[in-house]
Amino acid sequence: MALMDSKVWAGSVFSDGWTASRAGNAPVIEPATGSEMARVGVAGPEDVAAAAVSASKAQRDWAAASFEERAAVLRRAGQLFEEHAEEIQGWLIRESGAIAGKAGFETHVAAGECYEAAALASQSPGEILPTAKKRLSLARRVPVGVVGVIAPFNAPLILGIRSVAPALALGNAVVFKPDPRTAVCGGVAIARVFEEAGLPSGVLHMLPGGPEAGEALVADPNIPVISFTGSTAAGRKIGEVCGRLLKRVHLELGGNSALVVLDDVDLDRAVSAGAWGSFFHQGQICMTTGRHLVHASIKDEYVERLAAKAAAMRVGNPAVEDVALGPLIDTHQRDKVHGLVVESVESGARLVTGGAYEHLFYRPTVLTDLTPQAPAYAQEVFGPVAPVVAFSTPEEAAALARASEYGLSLGILTRDVMKGLALADLIPTGIVHINDQTVDDEAVAPFGGLGASGTGARFGGGRANTEAFTHTQWVTMQRDVAGYPF
Repeated sequence: MALMDSKVWAGSVFSDGWTASRAGNAPVIEPATGSEMARVGVAGPEDVAAAAVSASKAQRDWAAASFEERAAVLRRAGQLFEEHAEEIQGWLIRESGAIAGKAGFETHVAAGECYEAAALASQSPGEILPTAKKRLSLARRVPVGVVGVIAPFNAPLILGIRSVAPALALGNAVVFKPDPRTAVCGGVAIARVFEEAGLPSGVLHMLPGGPEAGEALVADPNIPVISFTGSTAAGRKIGEVCGRLLKRVHLELGGNSALVVLDDVDLDRAVSAGAWGSFFHQGQICMTTGRHLVHASIKDEYVERLAAKAAAMRVGNPAVEDVALGPLIDTHQRDKVHGLVVESVESGARLVTGGAYEHLFYRPTVLTDLTPQAPAYAQEVFGPVAPVVAFSTPEEAAALARASEYGLSLGILTRDVMKGLALADLIPTGIVHINDQTVDDEAVAPFGGLGASGTGARFGGGRANTEAFTHTQWVTMQRDVAGYPF
């Protein structure tokens, strides 16, 4: 039987096995065609509560398992992502609108996340401490218990597995809520992989659901740590709830990342990088290049070449055509993107190319002559829109790049890498790429942003994952019971 055979999971959620949800089920829609591909269970608050209780019980035995046992499950999960990559990629293409290359990147990173997590299981997260008494004093990292993971639609496999895998490797149980719009490629795929990898029952629960399920997960007393990836607006609400409940929360939120193009670049390569940064996956990536800051001496030529590249890009159904861009996820997202473009043009921006759509297929769009207040420049668009603004000096470029509430990713293109690094020092951001655009991700690298982009580097890399999904415990030991004067 194929890993993703719908006979296994149709109409169900994954909670102590594949079961019917108390809240029913919903269709799995292909954005490119609007057709129903399957049905999947949709969780409600009662499903979340039951899963949290089950996870808290199963976690004790999972944490007590040897690191070899946990690592073996994670290694097998990585192998399954590789063995069934083509099958999972088919769902990524049809359900999330990814082109083939993007779907391949997601399964590659998913396998990598599992392999890195497997290595994490055997690391020694602790230290011997100095002490003024005759005893052994140490600090050790211990599992937090149950981790609640909420992932979005845009890179559904990566943005789920990068929290699920390390949390499991470190001895936690997980209650995982994927976006219901990508419940199969971003939820069922992960549940099926770990089911086949031998993860004990009850350790992972996969519950697609809407805002009510998310609110229940965040507030549940059996879930002490929340890992959320999504919009800044939703992240602020989750942060407020977790603050009131004194819960730890890791927030990876939106972005409006700048690509700074200095006047000494190879212009063809710069334009290619800029196009990728803004148009990859229809711009539906938190790290998307949302602002092109280009030296005034090359700005006009940059705009002309970028517009020509955008106009030549094929947009269509990636399941049946060789295209550069697929569909946006739904009509709500399409209308938001188009509204920002129209408002920007009405406020004085010049539409060079694009600004049009058919169904959910939005043409790659280039805007210029924008003011800093133009909606498509000042806000996160989350669509294939490239606003281009000129600067005259590096200091002006830094000021423009800093003038945003977001601080996720930054790209700087220049032949002088030391000049690029000096410029990066002037711009608060979680990620810097010199001589690359703003979109990148690796399982071995810490990932996170500043300001409205989140609460720092909380994903990826051994140390970041250990800090995210364990807590520090102080332990002392001595030969005899300590004596006291009363």
